[in-house]
Amino acid sequence: MMVLECISTSPFMEPRIGLLPFNQKTYFRWGAKSSSGGAVEKHNHSSLFIDKRGKIRSFNHKKLSRKKGGSLRGRGWKYGSGFVDGVFPVLSPIAEKILNFVQKEVNPNIIWTALDTLPTTHTTWDDIVNVAVQLRLNKLWDPIILICEWVLYRSSFHPDVMCYNLLIDAYGHKSQHKKAESTYLELLEARCVPTEDTYALLLRAYCNSRLLEKAEAIFAEMRKNGLPPSTVVYDAYIDGLIKGGNTQKAVDIFQRMKRDCCQPSTNTYTMLINLYGKANKSYMALKVFNEMKSQKCKPNICTYTALVNAFAREGLCEKAEEVFEQMQEAGHEPDVYAYNALMEAYSRAGYPHGAAEIFSLMQHMGCEPDRASYNIMVDAYGRAGLHDDAEAVFEELKRLGMTPTMKSHMLLLSAYSKTGNVQKCEEFVTQMHESGLQLDTFVLNSMLNLYGRVGHFRKMEEVLIAMEKGPYEADISTYNILINIYGRAGFLDKMEEVFSSVSSKKLKPDVVTWTSRLGAYSKKKQYVRCLEIFEEMIDAGCYPDGGTAKVLLSACSSEDETDQVTTVIRSMHRDTRTVLPT
Repeated sequence: MMVLECISTSPFMEPRIGLLPFNQKTYFRWGAKSSSGGAVEKHNHSSLFIDKRGKIRSFNHKKLSRKKGGSLRGRGWKYGSGFVDGVFPVLSPIAEKILNFVQKEVNPNIIWTALDTLPTTHTTWDDIVNVAVQLRLNKLWDPIILICEWVLYRSSFHPDVMCYNLLIDAYGHKSQHKKAESTYLELLEARCVPTEDTYALLLRAYCNSRLLEKAEAIFAEMRKNGLPPSTVVYDAYIDGLIKGGNTQKAVDIFQRMKRDCCQPSTNTYTMLINLYGKANKSYMALKVFNEMKSQKCKPNICTYTALVNAFAREGLCEKAEEVFEQMQEAGHEPDVYAYNALMEAYSRAGYPHGAAEIFSLMQHMGCEPDRASYNIMVDAYGRAGLHDDAEAVFEELKRLGMTPTMKSHMLLLSAYSKTGNVQKCEEFVTQMHESGLQLDTFVLNSMLNLYGRVGHFRKMEEVLIAMEKGPYEADISTYNILINIYGRAGFLDKMEEVFSSVSSKKLKPDVVTWTSRLGAYSKKKQYVRCLEIFEEMIDAGCYPDGGTAKVLLSACSSEDETDQVTTVIRSMHRDTRTVLPT
C-alpha cells in the first residue's frame, strides 16, 4: 500500500510529519444548518491516527469516550459558579494558543477554519472545553458561541450536555433568548438528556429578556420531563429577577420555593439578604439571616458580608460591627469586601475616623486595600466635610498606581461641593475634562445642586440648558434637584413649572420629586395644599416613605391636623402593600 507524507498545518501546533494511507478518504464535507439558519460546512476529519508504537490505527469519532478523567470531560456543569464542578480549567499549551487566538480574531470563518485543523482526539476535546470554560470565566460570550457552534455544526465531535449548556448560557447573557430556546430544542432532538442546570440557564435567558411567562413555563417543562424544580433552578430564577429589577417577584418566588418544600440554599438566602439590604430594609435582611440559621443552613463569608452591607447602607455601624464579629467567630477570615462593608458603615454613620481605623486594621491584618477601599475613605472624609483629607486619600490612590475611576472623581467632587467651594469644584471638573474623562449626568447634577445651594441660579440654569441641548441626558434626579432648590428658595411658581415639565421629558416623578414639592408648601404651613399634593401622589401610584411623613407632619399647625396626618399614614402602612413585603 502506498503512503503519503502529510504535514500538519494547524496554527495551534508545531508542524509534524505523519504517514497516511494514500487510498484512504481523509476529507469530505456535507451541509448542516447553524442556529442562525444559514448553511454551514461540516467536516469529517480523518478517523486514523498513529499510536505511540508508530502503527496506524482507526477510531469512530462519533463514539469518543466520555469516561471520567482527563480535564473536564464528563464532569458536568455547575450553574452560577463560573467553572465546572468547582475546578478552574488548567490550560495546556495548545489550549492557551486557542484561547489567545479566539480572543484576538473576530472573523468567524477564520476561527472555524483554524479549529478545523485540530485532530479529533480526547485531548483536543478537553482543550476545547477548557477554553470555553475559561472564556466563560472572562465573560467573553461571543467566542464561546463561536466555539460551541463549531462543535455542534461543523466538527466531528459528538457534543454532550455541557456544550449545549455553555451555548444556552452565552446566548442568555447576550439576551438572545430565541437562540437559547433553539439550542434547547436541538439538545432534545440530539437525544441529549437536559439537566437541572440546562433549565436554570434557559430560565435565566428568559429573565434577561424579561419574558417571565416563558420563565414560568420552564417549571412545567421540567415536570413534564420528570424533573421537579430544584434549588438550582429556583436560585437561577430569583437571581434573574433581581438583576432585572423585579424584586417583588423575586420575593414571591422565594416564598413559593419554600411552599414547594424546596430547601433554600446558602446562595438563596444571601441573594435575599442582598435584596433587602439594597432596599434599605436591614431589619428584613436580619430576619432572613435568622431564618437561615433556624433552618440549619450555614452562612458563608458572602452571607455575612451581605448583612454587614445591609446595615452599612443605613449607617448602623454598631450592628454592622456585631455581624462582622459573628463572621470571625464562625471561622471566616474577613476579606477586602468584608472590610470595605464595615468601613462603609462608619462612613455612612458620619464617623470618618472610625472608617480610617478599619482601613488601618485591614492593612495590619495583611489584607490589601483595593480601589473601592480608597473610594470609601474619600467618601467618608467628604461626608464629614474634611475635603483636605479626602483629597489626600485621592492622591494616595494615584501614588500607588491605581487609576482613579469616575466614581473616585465624583466622590472628591462631592467632598468639595459639601463645603460650598464653587471655585474648587469648577477647577476639578475642568481637570477631569482635560484628563480625558467623559463628564456624565451625575457630574453635572452635582454642579447643578452646588450652584443652587449657594444661590447661583443663573449658572444653575445654564447647566440645565447645556444638559437639555447637549449629549448629557437629564434624568429624574436633575429635576428633583431643581424642584428642591426652587421650593426651598420660595419660588413656588418656578417649582411647579419644573414639576409640570417632568412628564413631557418622558420621566416619572418618584418619591423624592413629590416629597420635595410637598416640602415647599410645608415650609409655609400650607396644610390643605400639602394634603392635595399628597392625594395626587397616591393617585399617581407613588408610595410615600418616612421622609414624606416627616414633611407632612411639619406642615401641621394644630393637634387635630397632626392626628389626621398620623391616622392617614398609619392606615396606608396597614392597607397598602409595600415595595418589599415584611
